[in-house]
Amino acid sequence: QVQLVESGGGFVQAGGSLTLSCTASGLLFKSTPMAWYRQAPGNQRDLVASITGASTTKYEDPVKGRFAISRDNAKNTVSLLMNSLKPEDTAVYYCSTHYYGRENYWGQGTQVTVSS
Repeated sequence: QVQLVESGGGFVQAGGSLTLSCTASGLLFKSTPMAWYRQAPGNQRDLVASITGASTTKYEDPVKGRFAISRDNAKNTVSLLMNSLKPEDTAVYYCSTHYYGRENYWGQGTQVTVSS
């Protein structure tokens, strides 16, 4: 049974930083591509960043230069360091697997709130 558990969300002022973590179980983590998504109220769930098993990373334009995704295959964790946070970064952040052409697994989400 695959489980993804996020942690690290919270409340921060604009310009601040937060680090989200996601611990995975029930899968061969080191070869699993992973991603972070986010969903603001009334919006669709959008991709934020992804990382392959070999740690190749990609970022969506709104977070380029501010966010950094990383993974620790020894600990089955994927992290998202978020710097220079803006109010528009406020959302529920989800950890997921990032397979193409097959079902993906999702965490329960963690709230990030950025005040102006």
